[in-house]
Amino acid sequence: MVSLLNSPSINHTLLPNASTQVGLYRHGQYRRDIAFYVRSEQVPSASNSPCQDRHGRRQLLATGVTIASWFLLSPHTSTSFAAETKKGFLSVTDKKDGYTFLYPFGWQEVIVEGQDKVFKDIIEPLESVSVNMIPTSKTDIHDFGPPREIAETLINKVLASPSQKTKLIEASEHDVDGKAYYTFEFVAQAPNYTRHALSAICIGNGKFYTLTTGANERRWEKMKDRLKTVVDSFQIFSV
Repeated sequence: MVSLLNSPSINHTLLPNASTQVGLYRHGQYRRDIAFYVRSEQVPSASNSPCQDRHGRRQLLATGVTIASWFLLSPHTSTSFAAETKKGFLSVTDKKDGYTFLYPFGWQEVIVEGQDKVFKDIIEPLESVSVNMIPTSKTDIHDFGPPREIAETLINKVLASPSQKTKLIEASEHDVDGKAYYTFEFVAQAPNYTRHALSAICIGNGKFYTLTTGANERRWEKMKDRLKTVVDSFQIFSV
């Protein structure tokens, strides 16, 4: 198999973290001091019950996403935009880098070093989606090897930290408009949480694209259909 790790940037990839911090795995070092910025508003404290407060926070976050989506769709020169295309989801299209995907309504965009785009639920921080790209001279994902082999390499070297126990559940291939995509499902177990994740990878525009989404294992049954919608929606296009 052609190595996926020849480029240093392949190791500069988002790792899930149960706290509000985001860790990055870079050249064998797990960093926990990278800050990110959440595009949302803080909910004022009130005498509501915890359940009411949680519901109110989600309503406010959803409202913020609606406003942001309206702004992004207004005429300007941005290379990406969000639009509601499926009930419960928003669509992101990056016209500069040539990809599109859906994410659940209410997730907030955050800025993470080394990632092209990240959206997450700030109440359940393990629920997120990220897109990463590295340059490649290859034009076909098959040049790197079969789905399971590439999935295991990415999981062990890129998508999980060295301290996590990982397990590949399944890997498969599908075509969209003649373009081959690999998708795979895996779990990464840390001392205080386990993340259940899905990834999709593809090659195009001289880039190796990786989209990864997931949730805490305890919420997997509730979230799995939505996360599968996210990973199945990922497509690239020529730019």
